[in-house]
Amino acid sequence: MVRCNRREFVGALAGMPVAARAAFGEQAATPSFPIIDTHIHLFDKTRPEGAPYPRDMPGGGEPPQGMIALPNRFQAISAPLGVVGAVVVEASPRLDDNQWILDVAANAPIIVGLVGRIDPADQAFGEHLDRLRRNPLFLGIRQGRLHLGLDSPGYIANLQRLADADCSLDVDTPRQGMTAPEVLVKMLDKVPSLRLVMDHLPDLRFPDRAAKDTYRMYLRELGTRPQVYIKLSEVVRTWGGRVSTDLNAYRDWLDELWSIFGEDRIMFGSDWPQSESLEFNSYPNVFGVARAYVRGKGPNAMEKVFWKNSLKPYRWVQRLPSQRQV
Repeated sequence: MVRCNRREFVGALAGMPVAARAAFGEQAATPSFPIIDTHIHLFDKTRPEGAPYPRDMPGGGEPPQGMIALPNRFQAISAPLGVVGAVVVEASPRLDDNQWILDVAANAPIIVGLVGRIDPADQAFGEHLDRLRRNPLFLGIRQGRLHLGLDSPGYIANLQRLADADCSLDVDTPRQGMTAPEVLVKMLDKVPSLRLVMDHLPDLRFPDRAAKDTYRMYLRELGTRPQVYIKLSEVVRTWGGRVSTDLNAYRDWLDELWSIFGEDRIMFGSDWPQSESLEFNSYPNVFGVARAYVRGKGPNAMEKVFWKNSLKPYRWVQRLPSQRQV
């Protein structure tokens, strides 16, 4: 476990923008509950086989941030903020990369689970799922382009197999277009027992008012499904070419998402290290803005969003005493 002394912690806190510092308070160094980051990525583009993700992250540092993202670097950045565990979400479509992350995680107890990548359209989906699920760190899959499989009995059967294995499905929702919530409603009508996690909704952009109204209608329908969860991830973005850490820039859309899903079905995720790709951005910025928002909802909401809710869709594995479960 990475440890930091008081001088290191104060130094890290002093380096944060005002919005991020305001999110912590005097008890930040010793939070009363464990914090789980439900969305990070791991990769090593220096491996002989390379890595297809990320494509265009900036370099800098030693080793280059755009080349290597491994648990020790994540832990050094997040531990001063009270983060004790993380769920890895696989961004690579290569099947073998699931096992690579599980192998890396075996020696990194800060990793409490993996949301992997297996294509439900693959005829060997069940075989791959059974093999990977033998490792308790394998919690589910992330998948896009679901609309292509909704009319395929085999595809739906594989999603049902995922649900029957007590696994969850993540969807990078903003990248699936304006019809994404409608597609997800149809999918859950066919596989109602599947736990669904919608990633990065705070980053959603609408082309026009009509698209927003339709999107919200289906989003509200998803809000009535008790097995649907969303992530408070990709909150911070650029405005006018600059990154804003002003919570008020994000509050209206966050309030709308909160009104739909409530404090029991929202989880914090940093999208590290992709979140570092914005100019002047950093893990403390991302964490600080998210925490500032949730802190306004009260201490119970804080515990849920930054800890307890992550156990509902993911059923992650406690590997350290600090990662206590509810």
